Amino acid sequence: MSVPETIPGIETKSTNRTQVTWTGAHSFEAGRPGGVTHRIDGNAEVGPGPVDAVLNALASCISIDVVDILAKRRTPLRSLTVDVQGARAAATPSRLIGIHLAFHLAGEGIELPHAERAIELSANKYCSVRDSLDPAIPIRWTIDITP
Repeated sequence: MSVPETIPGIETKSTNRTQVTWTGAHSFEAGRPGGVTHRIDGNAEVGPGPVDAVLNALASCISIDVVDILAKRRTPLRSLTVDVQGARAAATPSRLIGIHLAFHLAGEGIELPHAERAIELSANKYCSVRDSLDPAIPIRWTIDITP
């Protein structure tokens, strides 16, 4: 079965295209057709589970903007790590009901107000993953800076 070039009834700037292939049990290879793939595993044995993948995508999306914004301020990062927690509902489906991102930044000259502003801009303006999630999901963050 062929996939249409566009999604009927939806006007878009562009369309992302991915493919997910079952590899056994609850494990899948996911990625762009003919491109790099990664494993997604519902049992989290050989790759992150689907909800973990969403949390990873959110943290990565925000972090890309943070890296770029701080570089434009001439305070490039030496390292960046984000510890992510996703609170899930007790009911089925156990959807995400709250997210906490703990940013650990390192680099010379990085000031807390500028790091806060970079995260704020990304999380509330630039990050397409955030805008794709239910806006009712609260996303909070903390920042730790090491010179």
